[in-house]
Amino acid sequence: MAGLVVHDFDEVGVPSGADKGWRQRSLEQWVRRAVEYQRDGFDMLLLGQSPLGEVLASPSAVELDGIATCVLDVADDERRRRLEQRDAGKWSDQARDAFVGWARWHRGHAVDPRHMPAVITEGSWAGMRWERWSDWRAGDQRWTVPILDTSDIRVEQASAALLRWVTEARTARPANPVRA
Repeated sequence: MAGLVVHDFDEVGVPSGADKGWRQRSLEQWVRRAVEYQRDGFDMLLLGQSPLGEVLASPSAVELDGIATCVLDVADDERRRRLEQRDAGKWSDQARDAFVGWARWHRGHAVDPRHMPAVITEGSWAGMRWERWSDWRAGDQRWTVPILDTSDIRVEQASAALLRWVTEARTARPANPVRA
C-alpha cells in the first residue's frame, strides 16, 4: 500500500523482564518514529499490544496529525487453542490465562476509556500524560476503537479485514483527539 510503513512493536527486541514501563517507553519511541514518517509523508501502521489510552498518553502523541487504532481480536477459547497449537507446551495454564485476561481488558478498553484504567496507569512510566483522556466516557467520539474479530476466519480473511480497516482509516483521516 503506497505511503504506508508497517512495523511490529516487538521488532526492537523485548528484553527479559519487560514490564509496563518498558512497553510505554518503547511506545514513545515508536510514536516518535511515526512523527518522523509523517514529516516524510508516510503513515505508519504499528502492530502491537499498546491500547489507545497508552498511545494518546505518549508524550509525543500530540505531534501526530491523526491517530487510529483497532483491536485485532479472537475469542478466548480460540486464543487458548491457537497458543497451544503455535507453541505446544510452552505456556502454562497461568500464562494462557494472562493472555486471555489481557485480551479481555483490551476489549473493555476499546469500548470504554474508563474500563479499569489502572491496568495501564498504575505503576506506569512517569512520562505518560493520562490526563489527556482520563475524563472521557464511553461513547465519546474521540474514543473510537473498532474490534476486528478473527475467531472464525482464515488468516487470509483476517488480513483482508485488517487491510479494509487500514484503508478506511486512511481515507477518513481521523484527527488527533489530543493535539494541542
